[in-house]
Parts: sequence; C-alpha cells; structure tokens
Amino acid sequence: MLQAADFQQELDNILGYWMTYVPDYEHGGFYGQLNADNQPNPLAPKGSVLNARILWTFSAAYGRSQDPAHLAVARRAYEYLTTHFLDPDHGGVYWTVDYLGQPLDTKKQLYALAFSLYGLAEYYRASGDEAALAHAQALFYIIELGGFDRVRGGYFEAFARDWQSIDDLRLSDKDANAQKTTNTHLHILEAYTTLYQVWPDPQVRQQLSALLLNFSDHIIDPRTHHLTLFFDEDWQPQPDVVSFGHDVEAAWLLLEAAQTLGEPCLVTHFQEVAVQMAQAAAEGVAPDGSLLYELEPSGRWADDRHWWVQAEAVVGFYNAFQVSGNAHFQTHSASAWRFIQAHILDRSKGEWHWGVRADYSLMPGEDKVGLWKCPYHNSRACLEMLRRLGG
Repeated sequence: MLQAADFQQELDNILGYWMTYVPDYEHGGFYGQLNADNQPNPLAPKGSVLNARILWTFSAAYGRSQDPAHLAVARRAYEYLTTHFLDPDHGGVYWTVDYLGQPLDTKKQLYALAFSLYGLAEYYRASGDEAALAHAQALFYIIELGGFDRVRGGYFEAFARDWQSIDDLRLSDKDANAQKTTNTHLHILEAYTTLYQVWPDPQVRQQLSALLLNFSDHIIDPRTHHLTLFFDEDWQPQPDVVSFGHDVEAAWLLLEAAQTLGEPCLVTHFQEVAVQMAQAAAEGVAPDGSLLYELEPSGRWADDRHWWVQAEAVVGFYNAFQVSGNAHFQTHSASAWRFIQAHILDRSKGEWHWGVRADYSLMPGEDKVGLWKCPYHNSRACLEMLRRLGG
C-alpha cells in the first residue's frame, strides 16, 4: 500500500543527504562528484544539470515545507548557477565548469538550458525573487532564438558556445549523435510548463502547445505508444532502444503540460496518451515489480534496474491509475516503490544507489553524486506522490 508518510520520510532523507554531504564549502556551490561511499572528489568538474536539479529540488521542497534551510540550499544553487554557469557573452549556460567555477565545456546543450530554466522558474515560485524570473525569461528567449527550428518545428540538440553548429551533439557517449532528441524535448516541455505556471506569457503558451504537438505528431509511435528517441532535423526517426523510463516519465509530464494549458481537448487527449504510454511502459515490468531499463533493437533486454527509472515508474503508473481507474497501474506503482525500498535505497550511507543488476548486486563503479546522479527524479517522485496521496 502506498502511504504518504513513507514518501515524506524518504523525501526528508534525500534532502538531508544533499544538505550534509554535497555543499562544497571550500570552492563554492556543490561538489561535482561523490563516490558510492560519499567521498567527494573536490577537483571534479561541476555540471550545469546537477546544479540546476539541486536548485529545482530544494526550491520545490521549500514550496512544501516552508523550511528556511531548504530555501537556503536553493539560494546557494541559484547564486552558483547565475555566477558561474550563465554565459554573459553569448547567453545560455555552460555544460560544465571546473572545480573553481571557471568555464570548462562551454557548448550550449539545450538539455542543460532547459533544466536551468526549470530550476530558476521553481526558485522564483519559492522565493519571489524577480531576478530569478528574469534569468528564466532570458533562457526562454535564447532557447527560442538559438535552438528552435522555425521550419520544421522542435528544437535542435546542441551548439557551440557562440551558437554556431557543432559536429558532436550528444548528451553522453550512450546517445545517438542526432539533431533532435526526445530527451531534450521532454525537458524543454517540463521547463516551459513550470515557466508558464509562474509567468503565463502568450509566447510560452504557444511554444508549450507546439511541444505537445511535436510529441503527438513525431515522437510517440502511434503503433506501439513507445517514444522514438532520436531524429534528424526533418523528424525522420533513427531506430534505437525502447526506454521504459522515458516512456513512463513522459506519460505524466505530457498530461501535466496539457493540464497547465487548461484546454479541455488537449487534456482529454493526453489523458488517453498517459494511459497508452503507461501500458506500453508496463511491457518492461519484471516479475519482481521493477521496471527494466531498455529493450534493444535486437530484442535483447537491458535488465539493469536504474534508480531514476523506478522513481518515474512510481509516479507514471500511479498517474495512469488516477486517470483510468485501472487497478493494475496502482499495483505497478506500489511494486516499483517496494522494489526501491528493498534494493535501491542505501540505508547505511544515504540517498539511492545508482541501480542493481538482475541478480540484485549493485551496479559497480557508479557515483552517488555526479553529472547525472542528482536529487531530481527521486525527490520529485516523493513530492508528486505526496501531492497525489494528499499527504
């Protein structure tokens, strides 16, 4: 049974971990890397995505708790982001800075701009700081000016610091080198949803509506209801894996965007989509209740259980239950939560393990904190479930 008290306890644990172990009091901001034993690498690069996700997490947590300690951490993330990651010459944010806060990888990855906007908008909601809203607005305008495809719709993946074209567009080594990606579009949509909630500007509304159409027209496979992950600039798909975590995450984020716009036809459509996509994602539910990572084009299952996939399964399946009333979605949500409690929570050192293999052994060599290991998916899952359970 899903209990609000359990999610509150885990949210408190997550926030406490990040407040205790991750601030870098010597060089500012937050450490860029902690290993599985909570040992920091003080010389590690610091990522804009990690910093922006910390900003979002503690801003959203403060919105619920009204705890000044949460707002103080959010303020720390805000000050570091605006001082060290914002590019004063060309707009946007750097991908990474070094441990001293100096620009390191200066490419403009729209994924990073989206998360920075997302964090800034949430911080504005928490703090009322008009400067934060101005920074969020500036990122919106630069995304639209530099990254929006005015001919075919959607957003290009990445650029050089000065917004010139680059050859390598990838977020990470595992990604295809594609002009347009679902991952970036999903998180631009998420960022614009939050921005519109705090700044109901007509252009934001227009672009958020267009993003929903991008998903309906190009990204969601109408036959399977899975997401296609990579495209060329003409929206021609590049066949790749089925990502169950992205499927179940998109299922509820798309509906949230439609509900934010408040258009009944859109809401009805994306309620149907939420159920269809959750059902498609359920193809990856293992007998132990966890959600598998990916299905490769060869038909091979990538059966590691990653922390973020389980977190999104809890929310995405519960959302589908709320929309449809189908109890099997509630069962999938509860099963994913039980799996998290049994195998993903690090009960001795805090936070969540990166993941486990099929035999439940820990995935080796993975960080507790890093460019990709952030307090975002897990804290957001707790916050969402508290809201949905009335906790």
